Amino acid sequence: MSEPTSKNLSETLFAKHKQAKETSALTQYMPSSLAVLEQKQQQEGRKWYRNLRRLQWAWQGIDPIEQEAVLAKIASSTHSRTNDELLDTVMGYHGGNWAYEWTRLGMQHQKQADDLDGEAAADELFRASLCFSIAGYPHLKNDNLALQAQTLANNAYQQAAKHTRYVIKPIEIPYKNKTITANLHLANTDKPKPVVIVSAGLDSLQTDMWRLFRDHLAERDIAMLTVDMPALGHSSQWPLSEDTSCLHQAVLNELPKLPWVDHHRVGLIGFRFGGNAMVRLSFLEQEKIKACVSMGAPIHDIFSSPTKMKLMSKMYLDILANRLNKNGVDIDSLAGQLVAWSLKVQGFLSGRRTKVPILSLSLEGDPVSPFSDNKLVALFSHHGQAKKISSQTITKGYEQSLDLAIKWLEDELFR
Repeated sequence: MSEPTSKNLSETLFAKHKQAKETSALTQYMPSSLAVLEQKQQQEGRKWYRNLRRLQWAWQGIDPIEQEAVLAKIASSTHSRTNDELLDTVMGYHGGNWAYEWTRLGMQHQKQADDLDGEAAADELFRASLCFSIAGYPHLKNDNLALQAQTLANNAYQQAAKHTRYVIKPIEIPYKNKTITANLHLANTDKPKPVVIVSAGLDSLQTDMWRLFRDHLAERDIAMLTVDMPALGHSSQWPLSEDTSCLHQAVLNELPKLPWVDHHRVGLIGFRFGGNAMVRLSFLEQEKIKACVSMGAPIHDIFSSPTKMKLMSKMYLDILANRLNKNGVDIDSLAGQLVAWSLKVQGFLSGRRTKVPILSLSLEGDPVSPFSDNKLVALFSHHGQAKKISSQTITKGYEQSLDLAIKWLEDELFR
């Protein structure tokens, strides 16, 4: 089954990196910005460098009990840390290190798959792939351990694809003398299917989206095509710019050449920064898209003021600087550059409305995607809707909002 490569691959990949530089220390800041970050750290009393996505990871397929066990191992490690205040900054590839503990859990699931076959084996391998992906989170480009984890995640995903009854086809799309790698997921190949292009944020890989297909789209006979954001995963060779939707646009234009999909019924789903790209695409390609769902997307508000940018966690600031290939980061100049990423500043949310119906969702109190952003998107979309998910029911809220989004998308695609 998953060939004896998994453990050996892990050992070979990570052997060179026993003392790899720890993720939180990779992005260099100017002294004035460093002082701002240190002051914020003291005021907030954060215990983790990474934003822990417990609910999202559980929804994507991680067992919550296993998740807490991994976090407990990281938290209780006695090895030295880059920052003593932050639990997930254990240096070196050994017990307590973020990449090490999550990779170890991935290996366990990969091993469990060896004794299974069919869908049961596939599920274990998809879970392993997700663990490896989280091992690399937030996927900074110069993070060696994260790059190795990504290789393991892609490997496990390819293995899982061989076992599942669903069809997963890697799609190669030429773009600017290089190739965009996307994954097309189908319930079967009986006839061309409506297709949804899915993109996550700047900190998660396209392989994290399996459950969205299996639990929501496959049973409605809708295909899913996943694409990584620029500067990340399979798309890491392209820098991120304010043209956040450039790769998705190239993918969209390739759809008529794919025999398995109905290019007259195309939907979009974007999470976080992927939502910014999908909303943007809904204005650029109005004739080719039937509907769009944006979840927790930064649209205008956070880009509009340096003060708001400074409220972002260090992990998020590191990601933005990393995707823009910045070193020696000055937060004020970074904030100044990001004003151009506002879809309002770009002129999309100030003139004519798009024909594409857009459903814009976010959790109550989300600083990255306030309700004002959702309302702005809905206002400039024909039949657009803005919805706020109450944070009291966040666990249910996550599932409910997805159910709502997929149902809405299905209605629009088959209209």
